[in-house]
Amino acid sequence: MNNKINNKQQLQASLKSADTEEWVDLLFYRPIGYRWALFFHKLGITPNAVTIASIFLGVAAGVLFYYNDLRLNLIGMCLLIWANMYDSADGQLARMTGQKSEIGRMLDGLCGDLWFFSIYVAICLRLTPEYSYSIWILAAIAGAFHSKQAAMADYYRNIHLFFLKGKSGSELDNSIQQKAIYDSMPWKNNLFRKLFQFFYVRYTQSQESLSPSFQRISILLKNKYGNDIPVDISSKFRKMSLPLMKYTNILSFNTRVFVLFVSLFIDMPWLYFVFEITVLNGILIYMIYKHEKLSDKLFKLIIS
Repeated sequence: MNNKINNKQQLQASLKSADTEEWVDLLFYRPIGYRWALFFHKLGITPNAVTIASIFLGVAAGVLFYYNDLRLNLIGMCLLIWANMYDSADGQLARMTGQKSEIGRMLDGLCGDLWFFSIYVAICLRLTPEYSYSIWILAAIAGAFHSKQAAMADYYRNIHLFFLKGKSGSELDNSIQQKAIYDSMPWKNNLFRKLFQFFYVRYTQSQESLSPSFQRISILLKNKYGNDIPVDISSKFRKMSLPLMKYTNILSFNTRVFVLFVSLFIDMPWLYFVFEITVLNGILIYMIYKHEKLSDKLFKLIIS
């Protein structure tokens, strides 16, 4: 009995936060990812190695979606689920062992991008004989929106974690600090890190450009309280932000992949692109509106 309690506590400790976890992840990916993390830890395998393995699995899944063969598509679906198990395990392993690193963040950010790049290209190649260049245009539009959706979902999760756990429990960054890091970093012996930082600065700038009200409250809090935000303000923000976490989860992996799998089952993979552009984009717009509104509300509470 005690062993079960300890395992449950260790699993909870390997999570970022129950606030930001989706039910599918809590029931499926996180428990399985934790088991993988324990297995990799026993073998002395690093989180970065697990991330690289997940990249190969996810890209291989995308390649199999090129074929108009449901059996191969099913294998691809299994590989993509497997890849996401490893993507869960690498973070859990890093938190379990304290093996967090800058290169790990880089690889983790690259992971999902490479999966979906492979998926998008495979579907376009599959449909080109029927739809010609138009499918590539549709995919490009969907991909551009996908990028914004994933970026803002990640941003709002990290904002929530910042108010919940503080800086140590969040990966919330700002473009000014990241630009300073980029400028201070020499190109010599830092090519990969320098290139990553170049794109990461623009990534954070794009997040900030879509959240002006939050930027205003962030500056106010920094000027007024420094790094010690009062508990009552953090609690108020968390309470208002918590209902939005379900939307950040919808814009993440599980909903997106469910629709992808359904579109492959019915041999209409172009529907996935349409879903990205319409439904997920609508959720993105609503999520931005609600987050800006709560930021304005909290701003007024602080200055009143």
